[in-house]
Amino acid sequence: MSEKSGAKIFKQKCSQCHTVEAGAGHKQGPNLHGIFGRQSGQAEGYSFTSANKNSGITWENDTLFKYLLNPKKMIKGTKMVFAGMKKPKDRKDLIAYLKKTCA
Repeated sequence: MSEKSGAKIFKQKCSQCHTVEAGAGHKQGPNLHGIFGRQSGQAEGYSFTSANKNSGITWENDTLFKYLLNPKKMIKGTKMVFAGMKKPKDRKDLIAYLKKTCA
């Protein structure tokens, strides 16, 4: 897993809609700081769909790995427009980056 590669992936595919810094505001998507161990739909101040709020998902490496493959398949009714990432290495690298920057 490469945090450096993950940072590049985040900048290219995620930063338009998400922030990772503590205290940074929400964009089209929620701020991801503190995501690990948090239940889906629980970032304070962000308006989630009921699908996210009621998914019962707790964000960890394995749930993010599955979610990033196809968000709309994992949480039917999510407003996340991202199509997903097919390459397992890219998902692992992105998760490594998020693990470092969102803790």
